[in-house]
Amino acid sequence: MATVFAPGRVNIIGEHTDYTGGLVLPMALELGITFSGTTGGDRLALTSEGHHPVDLGLDAVDEATPLAAIEPSWVRFLVAVARRLGVSPAVEGSLRSTLPLGGTGLSSSTALTCAALLQYGAEGAPLALAQVARQAEIDATGVEIGLMDQAACLACTPDHALLMDCGDLSVSHVPMPPSMEVLVVHSGQARQLADSAYNDRRQACADIEAMIGPLRQADLGVLARLEDPIHRRRARHVITENRRVLDMVEAFAADDPAAAGRILAEGHASLAEDYEVSIPLVDELVERLDKTEGVYGARMTGGGFGGSVVALCRPGTDLDVDTWWTRARPGGGARIVPA
Repeated sequence: MATVFAPGRVNIIGEHTDYTGGLVLPMALELGITFSGTTGGDRLALTSEGHHPVDLGLDAVDEATPLAAIEPSWVRFLVAVARRLGVSPAVEGSLRSTLPLGGTGLSSSTALTCAALLQYGAEGAPLALAQVARQAEIDATGVEIGLMDQAACLACTPDHALLMDCGDLSVSHVPMPPSMEVLVVHSGQARQLADSAYNDRRQACADIEAMIGPLRQADLGVLARLEDPIHRRRARHVITENRRVLDMVEAFAADDPAAAGRILAEGHASLAEDYEVSIPLVDELVERLDKTEGVYGARMTGGGFGGSVVALCRPGTDLDVDTWWTRARPGGGARIVPA
């Protein structure tokens, strides 16, 4: 019998950069998924708050069964992890989540995947485990995601954001300044990454890099070499977003909330105009938050097309919104919970 906890995450800055080997600055949340269970046996039997109980014989989840045929869909993440590890998916137990339901963009699927990874006995360095979790999520969803979510879920430390170079996989822990509190606000529009244009954006970046080389090493001067205006906008977002990550680290080190707020505003404008992954509902929420007393800046967070907004605020700031929101303390990575 083991109990594991895996957190959700919010990305402060560095959006749609991870799959081009760029820079990201996420932090783990204190909200997440607790998975208690006993592995082995001949069934995959789980209870989960907000979902009907699952009780499947191993013949329903064996190697001959395509992941896409397994229902309910969230069980695919567990089976995908077990297949990546080469172990039986049999487990009996329960799942409990403190992450809000409804496609909030806080990486609940990654939290579930990483919880399953530890529940099935995976061991290793956090970034090595993150790569296994990433492959399992790709197996389960068919979406070619980057490594940021899994790294944040497994490698973050309390009271710090995680600066990660997704090219060489180097990481450093960045202290969160005391003058800034992170708030996460759901837009009210559920985000489903597999239903979005995420893969289209990723393919556009691959096409751009085939023409000009790695975006991680590019500067704005390369834009003149791109004839397609859409390619120019996509490249401009990635290049400037990498710069914004470094600028945010400097703003945190200087404890400069005004600069941090400006960086978030610039990041949202780039995502909305150059990368075109925001939606009017999210834009309206960001604008409303930017006008709220105590809010230094806000932007959409996650893959886009709905989900949540992240805001940096003066500590103790309250919001008058109709959707779910929370104060987000930077937490630690996935771990086994002592008995």
